[in-house]
Amino acid sequence: MDKLKFFSGFVWKFSERTMSQLVSFIVSIVLARILTPTDYGLVALVNVFIIIADVFVTSGFSSSLIQKKDANKTDFSSIFYCSLIFSIFVYLLVYITAPIIANFYHNNQLILILRVFALRLPISAFNSIQQAYVSRKLAFKKIFISTSFATIFSGIVGILLALRGFGVWALVFQYLINSLVETIVLFFQIPWHPQLLFSWKSTSKLLSYGWKILATDLLGQLFNQLRSLVIGRFYTPASLAYYNRGQQFPNILSNNIDVTITSVLFPAMSKYADDKQKLKAVVRRSIRTSTYILMPLMFGMAVVAKPMILLILTKKWINAVPFMQCLCISGAFGSINTANMQAIKASGRSDVLLKLELIKKPVYLVFLFASIRISVLAVAITMAMYSISAVFMNMFPNKKIINYSYGEQLRDIFPSLSLSIVMAGIVYLVSFVNLSAWSMLIVQVLLGSIIYLVGSIILHMEPFIYLVGYVKIIIGERKNAQKIG
Repeated sequence: MDKLKFFSGFVWKFSERTMSQLVSFIVSIVLARILTPTDYGLVALVNVFIIIADVFVTSGFSSSLIQKKDANKTDFSSIFYCSLIFSIFVYLLVYITAPIIANFYHNNQLILILRVFALRLPISAFNSIQQAYVSRKLAFKKIFISTSFATIFSGIVGILLALRGFGVWALVFQYLINSLVETIVLFFQIPWHPQLLFSWKSTSKLLSYGWKILATDLLGQLFNQLRSLVIGRFYTPASLAYYNRGQQFPNILSNNIDVTITSVLFPAMSKYADDKQKLKAVVRRSIRTSTYILMPLMFGMAVVAKPMILLILTKKWINAVPFMQCLCISGAFGSINTANMQAIKASGRSDVLLKLELIKKPVYLVFLFASIRISVLAVAITMAMYSISAVFMNMFPNKKIINYSYGEQLRDIFPSLSLSIVMAGIVYLVSFVNLSAWSMLIVQVLLGSIIYLVGSIILHMEPFIYLVGYVKIIIGERKNAQKIG
């Protein structure tokens, strides 16, 4: 039953991410036709600081609650008050420094935008504790409902405000309303609510674990923003646009799967923090299954990049194709990194995670600054190289923590990797046939799907059998429920 609950949680979390991004994508297209690029630019400038501030407010606090096996009402309430107080402190810091940030960009309009936009920080503090509660229960259907409702409602409000001439404020209020509505809907869905309970002893134990997660996530966000800043500094805005567009499509898949794995896997792993054999079994299952799903999608998308760009973004974005191909290769290995890092986090070794980041980030900088003087495409290529090198660095601690060796991990990855490469190679040959973009995309996608499915059956691939088995279980349970009903 626990396995079925885990699988169900994965499906609901992935559905929530996909639904949210799909609605957001549709809303962004409508808003882009109403608002100006300047409106989006102002929000983008402000959002860099809000994202970093949000890490301080949410990261570490919620993770510590999920990781603790016997977290009780006192733990939840204690961390809630700490998170809320800290969010108010961070908001005041943003409020005070808003004129300095606006002066840096030579745009005083940013002062009020930043101060209003930052109001989402206390809301995020509350929501992060709610998310921790849901994650512990693997009740991701509730998050699907709250996120879907909030995304649709805030999207409608944003469009109406844009039509009435609110400009940049339509985007600001859309973000704020999204956070607020999601929190309110969850408030009425889950039994946990803040209580007048607090324990310094409980708080100190949880924060001793959580601060290392916060530092790790903060490093990650800072470096995520660095790449765009450097490209924008040394090259034209058009070059950065091609890079970002090339990153957009693989990110929709890889980020959705990555966030889903993180959200579902961490609480599931935390239950086995004291049983290394069971923890290892969960990690192995995750790596086998996630690579089986993600690798063919990423390698396949790299092959069909050209017809996809032509059909969705038109010919003017054709220069984004090589960036998309490189970043698809980079994204193919993301789930391996995620599973290994979640295992380290679940085992209580947040110190190891922080050490890993301190080792990986200098390597990241070497790759970035070695390539930035060559070309933007060189940056994309080195990002793929960095992702592969990060896989081996993230594997290393788990040799000792859960006795999961390099050899075992490579054997778990190899079947999906090799079948995906063979599939991509055969599908690539279709690109030499003279077909329209639509025909090319349809033929390549169908051919790739058939090759991967047939290959899975012939090779008796374990993740394929596992997924088919659970689909049968879910269908069987629904049929039984209907009979009972």
